[in-house]
Amino acid sequence: MAQRFGGKFSPEDRPAGSEADAPVQRSPFEGQVRTKAGGRVNFLFLAPLPLAVSAFFLDPAGLAMRLVAFGLLILAAWLTREGIIAQEAYEARKIARRPAMPRKIVASITTGAGLALAGFAGGSVVNAAIFGVLGAVLHSFAFGLDPLKNKGMEGIDEFQTDRVARAVGEAEKLLAAMKDAILRARDRELERRVDSFQATARAMFRTIEDDPRDLTAARKYLSVYLMGARDATIKFADIYARDRNAQARRDYIALLDDLEANFTARTQKLLTDDRSDLTVEIEVLRERLAREGVVTPRN
Repeated sequence: MAQRFGGKFSPEDRPAGSEADAPVQRSPFEGQVRTKAGGRVNFLFLAPLPLAVSAFFLDPAGLAMRLVAFGLLILAAWLTREGIIAQEAYEARKIARRPAMPRKIVASITTGAGLALAGFAGGSVVNAAIFGVLGAVLHSFAFGLDPLKNKGMEGIDEFQTDRVARAVGEAEKLLAAMKDAILRARDRELERRVDSFQATARAMFRTIEDDPRDLTAARKYLSVYLMGARDATIKFADIYARDRNAQARRDYIALLDDLEANFTARTQKLLTDDRSDLTVEIEVLRERLAREGVVTPRN
């Protein structure tokens, strides 16, 4: 006679309140793309080094110009990296304002100025002009321009979208502080758990950006709850880094589980409300069409 086997990994045998009921952890890489702030950008920090070395074999005027050119090129490399990071943050959001400072455009100009000064240090105005123009143009082609307009604000109440953009920006700062704090604990599993929670929180951010009216219902999640999570993470990291307290670790993981479950539930509630609003709008439109003598098929 056949015998049925079971165990803790069998769905039917899992008791209530077990791991099956725990919130599903999101992948920390969900919605993430590979950053462009590496590779070519890192090379920009290395390329000017010959200028700094060769400067010490020139007369004082040439030394000064070469070192200033070196500083301008390093500044351009830093601006390029910051500009790429700002553009990636802009592209990751559905509602975003253009960067206050067009860093990559300024970096192109600074690159041209640095190369022009390096060419002029050789005693040639023509070389300076050629190097400056080519450097600025090639930098623009290689790294592109900064976003020059706001995104996701066309045809939408600008006041509401501005509120959402500010709220999400502040929430992202809290998540960044939380991530920086947990790194001090030097625990890879905890870092992954924080990454999972951040992915869950960002799913709520994207939902609110889709419908700015949801901001009021989720305001405390973007401010009070995230601020509390940041403060708890900072305190835990300080304690755990000193004595590796196992109970503190378990309590912190339980806190992350509760936060993740609450954020997930609130996000689902926002989505459900959005669908309910859509259903109401469809029904109202159908009633109006029916009064006009237009009959629409119902699914």
